[in-house]
Amino acid sequence: MFRWLLLFILIVPALEIGLLIGAGNWIGPWWVILLIILTGVIGAWLAKQQGLETIRNFQNSMSSGQMPQDTLLDGACILVGGAVLLTPGFITDAIGFLLLIPPTRAPIKRLIKKIISKMMDKGTITIYRR
Repeated sequence: MFRWLLLFILIVPALEIGLLIGAGNWIGPWWVILLIILTGVIGAWLAKQQGLETIRNFQNSMSSGQMPQDTLLDGACILVGGAVLLTPGFITDAIGFLLLIPPTRAPIKRLIKKIISKMMDKGTITIYRR
């Protein structure tokens, strides 16, 4: 897991710089700057909307006595997606939007659940329940 994270931290910025330079040569640097600012603003707005909806869903599930498992995973995806959207670059923006838009978030949540389940089976992660 640490190796994948390290690889991600090293490769993604290099790819982002290459894409930003290529896009700057193709459409012009001012358009690239405008796109970066625009995706940041749209991402912040979308993260706020999705975050507020997730908080409402969390409150509704807690008031009805249900465990808000999916809502907590939604909140984590929205948090990561919003944070990633604030970093400049097209790859991170695509990842952020995938995590923020509900139809694309659903398969990602299934993948996260599958990974966590495998880690629990292997004993590499432990979840304590009270």
